[in-house]
Amino acid sequence: MRLRRWAAPLTVLAGLGVYTVLAPLAWAYAKTADRRAGPEDVPDAPVALVLGAGIRDGRPTTLLARRLDLAADLYRRGKVRVLLVSGDNRVRGYDEPTVMRDHLIARGVPERRIVRDFAGLDTWDSCVRAKRIFGVEKVTVVTQNFHLPRAVALCRAAGLDAWGVGDDSLAARPPATAFGYAREPLAMLKAVATLIVRPDPAVLGRPEPGVRQALAEDDAG
Repeated sequence: MRLRRWAAPLTVLAGLGVYTVLAPLAWAYAKTADRRAGPEDVPDAPVALVLGAGIRDGRPTTLLARRLDLAADLYRRGKVRVLLVSGDNRVRGYDEPTVMRDHLIARGVPERRIVRDFAGLDTWDSCVRAKRIFGVEKVTVVTQNFHLPRAVALCRAAGLDAWGVGDDSLAARPPATAFGYAREPLAMLKAVATLIVRPDPAVLGRPEPGVRQALAEDDAG
């Protein structure tokens, strides 16, 4: 009898918990639906922001390599002119942006078209730094499909005119992709707090001219 008495309240609490976890993610999908496109359909932008996804033994992880390959494809299509690669370089010997740059160069992207952000410690920091440190106004965010709604929402909240292109990594990395989809509801809860507080990135520093110089060189050429 006691169990039956608590069944209804517990069911309601469970439903509220599920709603609390899933509602922010549903909002992100709806909010960015008209800002996510394939590489052939995304509007042109001066800059692609490629978000880091880890390196191993001096090489990009499979997910990161696929992001970089997608960014290189956007460059070859003329959809973007400069690639801003944003990753982690907090620890000696772990230089994610340089590994990202080298991967792109090996795929035919000119080095002068690649700018490194060494303090892209998470999605929000990468978006804010693109705007405040590198002076980016309009950007195409490149990441996996499971991450794309959150990434576009955060970049737009950071003041960027942001579109997103995502990589469907399920066939290449089923476990990692499934894990990515599974963790997104909780990651989006953290993003909601970020959208409310809008903190400064962990690292700011002086404005860096790399993106502006690369674009100016492109215009001059």
